[in-house]
Amino acid sequence: MAGFLSNSGGDNNAPVAEINITPLVDVMLVLLVIFMVTTPMMESGVAVQLPKASAKALPKAEKPVTLSITKETRVYINKEEVPYSQLVERLRDYFKARQNKEVFIRADGELAYAIVAKTMATVKSAGIDKIGLVTLPVEGEGASAQ
Repeated sequence: MAGFLSNSGGDNNAPVAEINITPLVDVMLVLLVIFMVTTPMMESGVAVQLPKASAKALPKAEKPVTLSITKETRVYINKEEVPYSQLVERLRDYFKARQNKEVFIRADGELAYAIVAKTMATVKSAGIDKIGLVTLPVEGEGASAQ
């Protein structure tokens, strides 16, 4: 009976040279289940506190154009209030003589995302190539807000 269980008649105390892949398969299946469960959550999004970010300021040759949106959805180009219905025309007029077609949007943190997205689409339709979002620095990093 002992000869029946041994490996090819060799030494019974010799290490087995085969790899046991059962634990590997178990771990891979658990990871697969975790990814299958978390992937739909990533698509729907997570509630976040905006707008704070940490990034260094970019050097600019021309004074940048800032489009500000208040909590009351009033729109300003630099410091001049512009009716939303005239925003595209005013941006086109403003950028006729400028080579750098770039706008920085400063939106109130409590403003609905849909309003900011609509404003970004309006800016893009005015022929602006680059759109940036202005945020406050993350506290504790020593950066100053501009």
